[in-house]
Order: sequence, then C-alpha cells, then structure tokens
Amino acid sequence: MHNSEGNELPLLFGIRPLMEAIEAGKNFDKIFLKKGERSDSFRELMQMIKEHDLFFQTVPEEKLNRLTRKNHQGVVAFLTHVEYQRIEQVLPAIYESGEEPLIVLLDRITDVRNFGAIARSAECMGAHALVVPMRGMAPASGDAIKASAGALMRIPVCRESHLKESIQLMKDSGLKIVSCTEKGEDSLFETDLSGPVCLIMGSEEDGVSGEYLKRSDHRCFIPMAGHTSSLNVSVASGIFLAEVCRNR
Repeated sequence: MHNSEGNELPLLFGIRPLMEAIEAGKNFDKIFLKKGERSDSFRELMQMIKEHDLFFQTVPEEKLNRLTRKNHQGVVAFLTHVEYQRIEQVLPAIYESGEEPLIVLLDRITDVRNFGAIARSAECMGAHALVVPMRGMAPASGDAIKASAGALMRIPVCRESHLKESIQLMKDSGLKIVSCTEKGEDSLFETDLSGPVCLIMGSEEDGVSGEYLKRSDHRCFIPMAGHTSSLNVSVASGIFLAEVCRNR
C-alpha cells in the first residue's frame, strides 16, 4: 500500500483493531496517535503500547486524515514483516554462542534500496545484527525486503531510540567501533578489524554524524584510485564487511 509517508507497508487504523494486533504479537514500523485524545479506550490503548515498549508518535489529526480517509479514531499504524529486537538482548546471545560479534549500525539510511542492499551484504558476510534508529530511517518495507533478497527477514534488526547509548553499550561490551567516513584518518586496509566489531555506516546525504564519529575507535576511509569522489553507501558497506571478514 502506497501512502504519503512513502512507507509501502500494510496500514491499520482504529483503536480496537490496533489493540487486537498488539495482542496477536504483530510487528509495527510506526504508530501514529492523535494529539490530545483523552477517551478511556484511547488511554487503554496507550497503556498497552507502553507495556509492549512500542514506538509511537503523537501527531495532529490532519496528518492522520492524510494517511487514511477512513474512520481512524485517532489511531493509524503501519505493520512490518520484520521483528525488531534490542541490542542489549542480542549481544549476550552472540557471546554465549562463542562467537565474536559483528554488528552494522546504520545512521539515517533513508533509501529503502540501500537499506535492503546493506542488509543483504551484512547477512552474507556473517554479521550478527543491524542496529537502526527509531527516526530518520528507511522503513523495512516490501521494497527493502526485496532489495535485501529476504535477508531482512533473517538477520536481527535492533531498533533503538538512542544510538549514542547503543554505541556506548557496545563499547562497554568489548566491541571496536569503526566508522566509515571519507574524512577518516585511518585507511580501511591498514586498520586492525579483528575481534568484536561494530561498523557504522552514515547517511546518503552527510555520512556518519559527528557525535558518533567522536565515539569511534577508528574513522576509516576506503583508499580509491579513480576520480569519482565517493561510493554508494551500500557498496561501501560491502567493502567494509569483506575487509572485516578478511581480518577474521
């Protein structure tokens, strides 16, 4: 289903249908709730959303009306086929399995095809999980899943509200934080990428955020011989992942 969000995800609306979907264990990409709604059934829904730790946004009614012309009762949600997880639950399981974690963190990747292609490379190269932000990220839509050749259904996707905290958690858990950046001081091919690693890939527009670069152990660039100044982020991800595998 197409909509003004460019989401291409199944749309659900109405208080009772959303409550039933939550009870059935459905996965959600986004939940939009009308600002200022105060009814008893709405409060019951809010309690359920918080109990299940689901991501939601409160928005003006006009936004909901743009998403659907049906009687939405102040509630519109987008379902997703991807089951989001949390990095603090995924990391211990990787260590307990006797493996060294390889995590790929995506900082504001907004193109669904890039998202899918990175997921495909990550899964092929043995990455254990993707970490993505709650906001400013391409949806795990049908197009993203298609571009990933189904990898988005097979690799854990950890959706986090505060990437800074996630990066700190990984550092505290023994992971080397490596950012891919054209402004880096370390050559990818001369950097020790053995051991537990988190790769950070930045947005198509402006790369990795400064606040994440500051928290990185290595800021690596890919040495290039040609005249083109930069690589597509999904291609760069594949090169980085291949180099990590070679180091291992």
